[in-house]
Amino acid sequence: MEDTRIYCENDGNYHRIATGTDLLTLSGQLCSSVTDEKTGESVPVIAALVDHQLKELEFKVMMPHKIEFIGYNHPDGRRTYVRSLCFVLQHAARDLFPDKTLYIEYSLPSGLYCEIREQTETEEGILPVHFLTDDEIEKIKERMQEIIAANLHFRKVKMTAEEAGKLFMENSQPDKANLIESLGRFHYSVYFLGGDADTFYGPLVPSTGYLKIFDIVGFNNGFCLQFPEEGKISKVTPLKRQSRLAATLQEYSHWCEITGVRGVGTLNKVISEGRAVQLINIAEALHERKYADIADRIYERRDKARIIMIAGPSSSGKTSTSKRLAIQCKVLGMNPKVIELDNYFVNRENTPVDENGEYDFESLHAMDLDLLNTQLNDLIAGKTVELPYFNFKAGKREFRGDTLHLDENDILIMEGIHALNPEMTSAVDNSRIFRVYASALTSLSLDENNNISTSDNRLLRRMVRDNRVRGVTPEETIMRWHSVRRGENRNIFPFQENADASFNSALIFELPLLKYYAEPLLRRIAPSSPAFTEAVRLLKFLDYIIALSPAEIAAIPPTSIMREFIGGQML
Repeated sequence: MEDTRIYCENDGNYHRIATGTDLLTLSGQLCSSVTDEKTGESVPVIAALVDHQLKELEFKVMMPHKIEFIGYNHPDGRRTYVRSLCFVLQHAARDLFPDKTLYIEYSLPSGLYCEIREQTETEEGILPVHFLTDDEIEKIKERMQEIIAANLHFRKVKMTAEEAGKLFMENSQPDKANLIESLGRFHYSVYFLGGDADTFYGPLVPSTGYLKIFDIVGFNNGFCLQFPEEGKISKVTPLKRQSRLAATLQEYSHWCEITGVRGVGTLNKVISEGRAVQLINIAEALHERKYADIADRIYERRDKARIIMIAGPSSSGKTSTSKRLAIQCKVLGMNPKVIELDNYFVNRENTPVDENGEYDFESLHAMDLDLLNTQLNDLIAGKTVELPYFNFKAGKREFRGDTLHLDENDILIMEGIHALNPEMTSAVDNSRIFRVYASALTSLSLDENNNISTSDNRLLRRMVRDNRVRGVTPEETIMRWHSVRRGENRNIFPFQENADASFNSALIFELPLLKYYAEPLLRRIAPSSPAFTEAVRLLKFLDYIIALSPAEIAAIPPTSIMREFIGGQML
């Protein structure tokens, strides 16, 4: 057989290899491990990018390619590890609970929240949770360790969609079977581990022996599956029991079950059957009730709390949340006034710098905290203050004669990334502040054991909005996203439990909506772009979702939070 010439990005050299060599063999010859640039830790290769497309190590090289071997230090390496670990968990759960079904529900800061459920629905159409004992959780962990120690091989088999659907109905995984049916494909890739079958929407590691680092900890009604920290393959992410966040996700998951939309398969069915507008109306009504509920809670504390702080990660819909909340407060007789926190930046030359010596505008101390606290206390005391204006072009604070005074029914609304950080208002009586956390916390899943990332949901939102409003290309959005997420992890997520109320801006119809706008944008990204790998991943994910039609999109009300991203907002 003739040789094939490939370029290995890891060593920067061209190599001639036997045509048909698989990546696992090739990694052993060229690059069995990679080094994390941040920690210096050597991590084993678990997947590869072939011409910027993620491939499992069983992939056979049949023609010239550019190949980069990746480990857990790469985002796609982490996803590959976690997918594979989920299959091990599924295998263990079937061994121990053959008459029940594992559901991998949603992401937590420390891992994935999972439940074991009964297979018979209640009258309300809900699958009851099997409440695990500590002993049962320990048995799941022990069984997973046995499967990993056996170093079992993951096999991928092509099956007809009809065969796959029948297989998963017999396995008591109707969400997976419904998803397969809704896509209308002729063939489907099914993975096998021992005698168990499952589907995963991305490659797996070659065998279970790669997955030595994990843990399982009891959490709420189920447990948290933990995997290695980002960049630290040797230990799991520390457990954080963020009860408010978990309760918000649980509420959304429960509401999805009540509406009968337990996964993307049933969501696709609703759209295919022409019931999308009905679903849109129900989802928007739920949002309106949530706005009203938070406004009621603010009203109950109106005699004391005069300042409303709103924070949330990128593309969580903070702007729309602020406006809709203000309207609901007006309904109750309160008069909201707004302070722009960006006007409290220190002068440019006084801005802190990061580890690279560049201005860190996301630092809490990029704001003049003394001035902010003084003016807030003055406003609470009934005084009139002259508000600052930050001239971003000059990098200087200015005073232009704009004054503010809080009358009896006035409340102050402030939105910013540090709004939940108590250090920002450390000189203000905490009882005077009502804090709201807004985020798009979807717990909708593709099927029983493939959850949807809330980060991906927000990335799609931002991509659509920034391209429409700011002229930012989808490639630029993808390349900036890691930096955005790093800032959120530092400045927002650690403080979300400080909120007095949480608003979940996720809407059950938004992925079919975002697909309509995001898919054409992603297809513009060239194969040579460093953003191409992520674009391919997102396109593959969107390929499992049926898009809304223009007529259905037109039915989304102008007050919807999604109008902040797709346009047509009237607030």
